Amino acid sequence: MTDSLLTGIKVIDFTGVQAGPACTQMLAWFGADVLKVERVDGGDVTRRQLRDIPDVDALYFTMLNTNKRSLAINTRTPEGLEVMERLIRDADVLVENFAPGAMDRMGLTWEHIHELNPRLVFGSVKGFNDASPWNDLKVYDNVAQCAGGAASTTGFWDGPPTISGAALGDSNTGMHLLIGILTALLARERTGVGQKVAVSMQDAVLNLCRVKLRDQQRLERVGYLEEYPQYPNGTFTDVVPRGGNAGGGGQPGWVLKCKGWQTDPNAYIYFTIQEQNWERTCQAIGRPEWIDDPAYNTATARQPHIFDIFDDIEKWLADKTKYEAVDILRKYEVPCAPVLSMKEIAYDPALRASGTVVEVEQKGRGTYLTVGSPIKFSDFTPAITAAPLLGEHTDDVLASLGYDADAIATMHTKHVV
Repeated sequence: MTDSLLTGIKVIDFTGVQAGPACTQMLAWFGADVLKVERVDGGDVTRRQLRDIPDVDALYFTMLNTNKRSLAINTRTPEGLEVMERLIRDADVLVENFAPGAMDRMGLTWEHIHELNPRLVFGSVKGFNDASPWNDLKVYDNVAQCAGGAASTTGFWDGPPTISGAALGDSNTGMHLLIGILTALLARERTGVGQKVAVSMQDAVLNLCRVKLRDQQRLERVGYLEEYPQYPNGTFTDVVPRGGNAGGGGQPGWVLKCKGWQTDPNAYIYFTIQEQNWERTCQAIGRPEWIDDPAYNTATARQPHIFDIFDDIEKWLADKTKYEAVDILRKYEVPCAPVLSMKEIAYDPALRASGTVVEVEQKGRGTYLTVGSPIKFSDFTPAITAAPLLGEHTDDVLASLGYDADAIATMHTKHVV
């Protein structure tokens, strides 16, 4: 089995919070040497946010910074800037997600970085792309979900726009940046030259909302969207509506109650009525008479009373737990899944066995639970290790850059490290 896929790749992680760290963490999982450069006075703000143990790095930080090293320096001093420039000359990748203009004010413009190391790939996350009139705004995850079209199309038609619990603006942007960085590294093998890779959070969210952009164009052409709950008995305006839990791919679906829903907020399954599997779906739910009934046997016939159909399916589900229901439906190839709580996910033996959920030993904290790599390889399994303490590797890094013990001691007294 391969020890590492990115052995020899040196990454300067000049990021904080979530979008950037999610990107660099995955590079670290795959074997890159990721050095997290942090402020001396507290480091990444997530070290202190939402703590569950006083004076210990928060889970917010540890779950986004595993497998990395930490260098604490003050880049606003000449000595600190010199350290950064030395690192840049020897690095393959630098990733940043500061507020717009912050890197330039430090003296680390893309032009200067490219001059220091023409082979370096520079990855950058911003809220909006350079062409946007809002490109000077500082952006967080929920802001990006709104600007990228996700919020306006999420939720129910009689309520306000809704934010997803998934980090569509943050971690999703980090994954898009990861794709760009790896692509630029491949291109560098051919050209010998690195380049700047920029991803905006708005763009990354929109990329996941392309079916809604599809629906906007369909709506403008025909005036309705037949797979939405508003059709055929509701009304449409000139914008894509919120569709509740309707399926977005043309196959009607809904979240349905199972046994115990009165006391368990997650006693539900997602049930999909797949057109090509209608006959077996009818057999699964004990409604064989629907197979040839002209009021049910086509998608067009079913749509006017699709919620009556879902109501009947809920009656079939009433005496079955979500797990029992899925075990029956899977035999009939009905696309479905239980609504899993985060507690169920945390203790799911299959997710543990696959390395999707892992336990990590962290200094000062003990063992905690985090996500492992969602990407599986045939000849490589990422080993998830602890997140670094603030400045844990500072002296080692400075020594590797050629600073002697006296110089390192002087830097400490000058608050450079």
